[in-house]
Amino acid sequence: MRLLNLFKIATKAIVLNKTRTLLTMLGIIIGVASVIAMLAIGEGSKESIRTTISSMGANMITVRPGADTRGGVRQERSAMESLTLQDFEAIKEQASLLTSISPLVDGKGQVISGSNNWPSTIYGVNPDYLAIKVTDLQSGSMFTDAEVQSASKVALIGQTVVENIFTNGEDPVGQMIRFNNIPFKVIGVLEEKGENTFGQDQDDVVIAPYTTVQKRILAIDHINQVIASAVSEDDAPDAVIQVSEILRTQHKLTANEDDDFHVQSMEELISTFSSTTEMLTILLVAVASISLLIGGIGIMNIMYVSVKERTREIGLRMAVGGKGSDILMQFLIEAIMISITGGVLGVLLGLTATVFIENILHWPTSVALYSIIISFAVCAVTGIFFGWYPARKASSLDPITALRYE
Repeated sequence: MRLLNLFKIATKAIVLNKTRTLLTMLGIIIGVASVIAMLAIGEGSKESIRTTISSMGANMITVRPGADTRGGVRQERSAMESLTLQDFEAIKEQASLLTSISPLVDGKGQVISGSNNWPSTIYGVNPDYLAIKVTDLQSGSMFTDAEVQSASKVALIGQTVVENIFTNGEDPVGQMIRFNNIPFKVIGVLEEKGENTFGQDQDDVVIAPYTTVQKRILAIDHINQVIASAVSEDDAPDAVIQVSEILRTQHKLTANEDDDFHVQSMEELISTFSSTTEMLTILLVAVASISLLIGGIGIMNIMYVSVKERTREIGLRMAVGGKGSDILMQFLIEAIMISITGGVLGVLLGLTATVFIENILHWPTSVALYSIIISFAVCAVTGIFFGWYPARKASSLDPITALRYE
């Protein structure tokens, strides 16, 4: 028989048993749709994490105190005081792969304006902070180096703070606020950034000179962090190494001593969260793939039943000159057609599910072309693998025995 005739026979057999064929396809349809949807959620999550972290400063490098043990008790990094202004100055002067750098101190407290108050966080920084964090001003201006040196009581505030303490819609710039009863003059309002991937409100902030926060709010002489911006994203790993070497020299650490600080680039953070998301995606896809396995078993069962039902037909074809290879190919083509058709319907269902997830549930999704290609490849393999045994059984029937089959 010619290949075209085999396709016609297989198509006719599928059309004559529409309901049974559709039920057979169901496992494949659900499996393919699940795989595409799960991969879309995984890719969307990774892109969302990368975009959100990059919006915090793609080239940003953070230096934090390292954890330590004191009196047999493991101390948290936030409790350590191993970073000083001298460290900041050394990094600023010696690090050639950094473009902007700022010390950072922070504390929590109550922002007050008139009868309104709001719990927030104050960050003490220098004028480089906005460039490092890739943040613009909606109105007003940034404080100057001179205001940092004089520990001026000036501040920038985020949109969340504005909405909660300036409830009458007045312009915050030029107004006086208090943070833990220390008066500050508002000289600028930050642009709105919304929540980040970790659910943190990036607009619930007060920004002031680090000297002011150190002396008037926290009463400390050390710093909590150093944040900096690398020359480029590609230079960030080298910048991390350079900053680490400077700090080891600054802290007089020997080759056998561990760092008492931690330097991290945003790329490391992105990789960490992407790896976690990737593991979850693999797990979800593995679970969804069970449907494909079930669908494949369904194809094998229904093809086996089909062989039983059409035993006399097979015997007749072989009696009039049909070869075993023709019978094998006929049933194999039928199994592959069922599998591929189920795959097409599964892709359409998967894309529809992805649109639903993004628009109704508001989860980030991104359909990757490879997920569709893999789905089709799996469908073809499923059709061949699970269709081969029934087809092989049909091709090996004895024509005389098959014709006598009741």
